Amino acid sequence: MKLGLAYFNGFDQAKSDLQKQLGLPYVISGATSYGGCETHTLENLTRIRDAFAAQGLTLSIIEGPPLLDEVKLGRPGADEQMAHFKEFIRACGTLGIKTVCYNWMPVLNWTRTAFDIRTRGGALVTGFREDDIDPSERTYAGEVSEETLWKTLDGFLHEILPLCEEQDVTLALHPDDPPLSPIKGISRILTSAKAFDRVFSLYDSPYNAMTFCQGCFATMGEDIPETIRHFGRLGKIHFVHFRDVQGDRHCFHETFHDDGKTDMAEAMRAYYEIGFDGIARPDHVPTMVGESNDDPSYGLLGNLFAVGYIKGLMEATEKQFKK
Repeated sequence: MKLGLAYFNGFDQAKSDLQKQLGLPYVISGATSYGGCETHTLENLTRIRDAFAAQGLTLSIIEGPPLLDEVKLGRPGADEQMAHFKEFIRACGTLGIKTVCYNWMPVLNWTRTAFDIRTRGGALVTGFREDDIDPSERTYAGEVSEETLWKTLDGFLHEILPLCEEQDVTLALHPDDPPLSPIKGISRILTSAKAFDRVFSLYDSPYNAMTFCQGCFATMGEDIPETIRHFGRLGKIHFVHFRDVQGDRHCFHETFHDDGKTDMAEAMRAYYEIGFDGIARPDHVPTMVGESNDDPSYGLLGNLFAVGYIKGLMEATEKQFKK
């Protein structure tokens, strides 16, 4: 397993310095505009790559590709969004960016109802409570059925994966967060391990893969180590969000990596058993003492704790496998 850190608000010198001190060479980035360029163009992605390369870091994964809401919803504007996404995939291929993390959550994306829940020692975490959602509230999309989302995902995969194969760029699909359907009238389909089996049956390709977000699968109630082994045997795990939670899909909150519901040591052993050699990153870390909570889940101190914890698990597991 390789480790990296995520940047969703552009280049951050303090985080870059911390990352180098932690010995992590890999960067997961959104496509925040650099120098006024359009976000997902070859020119902008080149600027992002070069900014990190100047620090000795490697841009490896784009997490936050071009918007696909109209594609997901099957609405007018889908053709334009697909054309933009194809341009983006070609740019990734040109630059050697091998993995794109995307999701199939139209309009709402990942959803939380609280961003300042106090956890161990007063650290702040995000959380979700279904009872805090107004069941009558709707977005501009109105009612969206699961059937619609499965149909549009199928069409998307059949149109985009041949290009991904040509450009050597893997699509790593993220589970729904929270894995609850519907929310504000919009269904969600990636709410179980079985749903991902269905995704992989839609289009048989090594480029049709997944982001294994442990927190999402934990809120689903899945057995994390066994689910890692299942998808690992299929060769479908290309990117990992190493995190944990307390609770279930109806009510949960993030935790420190050593304070959640998952057997994290057994999860790490499962990654080594399947021979996973891709990139993992900490995700949704607590905001710790002295830090601003303006960007909840992505503070430096929380990442520092998480990386140390994950590295310790990795070293211990490696020694077990060498015996």
